[in-house]
Amino acid sequence: MIDIMTEPYKSGMAGAVKFVAKCPVMATVVVVLKGTIKNRGLSLIAPHSRCVREKEIFEFMVAEDEDAAPGSAVNNVRYLGFAEVTTGGSLLVGDGVLLDGRMLGRVLGFDETHMPNHQNVVLRGTPDAPAVEEGMMVNSILEFHLEGDV
Repeated sequence: MIDIMTEPYKSGMAGAVKFVAKCPVMATVVVVLKGTIKNRGLSLIAPHSRCVREKEIFEFMVAEDEDAAPGSAVNNVRYLGFAEVTTGGSLLVGDGVLLDGRMLGRVLGFDETHMPNHQNVVLRGTPDAPAVEEGMMVNSILEFHLEGDV
């Protein structure tokens, strides 16, 4: 008999469910941050998806650790800002993230250090991410698209 309280990521059951389509999540940048912290020690949670609601605020940042993955620690972080969700939905590890239509990176994972105040959405930046970040300002638009759609 299966324990209904089993955490699906720890048990491996979550791997049986695939996201095949989803609406993009849209958000507007409300705060721009600049700075890098070494030895930050963020703990990425094991789940590969998080839902966000319209009007919710989340923080977003780029992990500079090559081996970072869900369930691991992230020590070197480049802070980008906070964004307000304008179209809610599900954020997934691997989602492509566009900033004002330019590829910024992919969702790497989620950190709950500041919950319930806000969730941290940690990205793996593209090689061009620093140049894309330079153009970011308040009211810039973030789009989160299913991996393979961008």
